[in-house]
Amino acid sequence: MDADILITNTLLLPDPGNSTLIQSGCVAIDGGTIIYAGPMEQYGDRRAKRVLDGRGMLTMPGLVNLHGHAPMTLFRGLADDLELADWLSNHIFPAEADHVNPEMVYWCSTLAAAEMILSGTTTTADGYFLETEVAHAYADAGLRAVAAQGIIDFPAPGVPDPKDNVEAAASFLDAWQGKNPLIKPALFAHSPYTCANTTLQRAKDLAREYNVQLYIHVAETEQEIAMIKEPLGPTPIQHLQALGILDTQTICVHCTWADDNDMDILAGQGSPVILCPQSNLKLASGMADLPLMLAKGVRVGLGTDGCASNNSLDMFREMDVCAKVQKLHKLDPVAVPAKKILAMATTDGAFLSGFPGHTGVLAAGQPADIILLDLQQPHLTPFHTSDLLVYAAGGSDVRTVIINGRLVLEQGRLLTINIKETLNRVRAMAIAVQ
Repeated sequence: MDADILITNTLLLPDPGNSTLIQSGCVAIDGGTIIYAGPMEQYGDRRAKRVLDGRGMLTMPGLVNLHGHAPMTLFRGLADDLELADWLSNHIFPAEADHVNPEMVYWCSTLAAAEMILSGTTTTADGYFLETEVAHAYADAGLRAVAAQGIIDFPAPGVPDPKDNVEAAASFLDAWQGKNPLIKPALFAHSPYTCANTTLQRAKDLAREYNVQLYIHVAETEQEIAMIKEPLGPTPIQHLQALGILDTQTICVHCTWADDNDMDILAGQGSPVILCPQSNLKLASGMADLPLMLAKGVRVGLGTDGCASNNSLDMFREMDVCAKVQKLHKLDPVAVPAKKILAMATTDGAFLSGFPGHTGVLAAGQPADIILLDLQQPHLTPFHTSDLLVYAAGGSDVRTVIINGRLVLEQGRLLTINIKETLNRVRAMAIAVQ
């Protein structure tokens, strides 16, 4: 039987976690699944309906961006150089109140999908309001995504009465659970200081009822515990623990101010942490102690956060910053090796995303989420090891992207998104924001 797609003559990185390179490799895809990944000489003369010549290319698993707010592409560069409370309360929340609507969410999410695909992200996790429009945008783009409906104790887009926030989230789960193999619905409780204790418990009860993930911003700033109305512990993470919120399906985002006890709790409960180093740097929120988290057995992934607080959705850029800032933070050049950072953005991230059977490696039986990078670049020459992907590569080096066996980017051309229409629509919306 012929494969659907065969990538030939490529430098192959099948498992970023162990960094072994295959000099003359190939990958065969049938349907949405990889049926072979390894040396070309062992594949034989089997044919394919479509052959992609991988000469001069590196073929590897797609990147996993585990935290973002896709519609916030509209607010990219709107409010820079501010501290978090000022940025949120005086700029972002008012802009969202005035400009977030279903059309805005769909087109700005489509723009985010384009940016991520162009820079090699094949799986993402998003949290926002009117999340059904995010899910539609990602489904249309062919992007694999966890789409989490936002829950907050303020009037929000699509939920003008906060008393309805959990019920609205339940309707979202009903609408999307099991409907699209690339879209996995989830919940996003904004934070322990914007959600009352009862709201957090109701949200977690709902997540458990539907067996979905619950994402939450937590321990992002030093002052956060003082912002929680009825704290049940000395830190935000211990507050969540007292509420019974933490388990393997509760994804804690940021954790820049997690102390030793917090990390022990996270490790014990199996609650993953998603780091967003560039967002934390830009807002001067703090820097998570990644080496200590790893030493304590906390599972850690990587995300960009939204465009309003990062300005970019390029995961190559995020990996570079994450690796280097940890060295400086610990004054240790070997604090976290590049190989571990690359694993966080691929294999570890794929596992934490929760898609069944998705391990973020190129191997038979795995989902065909694959990217090809152009190595014929001065900054990627010579290519001794995969560490260069962390320290030198950028999203602009990505040429071809396959998600679930479907070509979505070929030789730099988006195949599932009308980028001209998307740019024009977002630019028109941005006029009203300025």
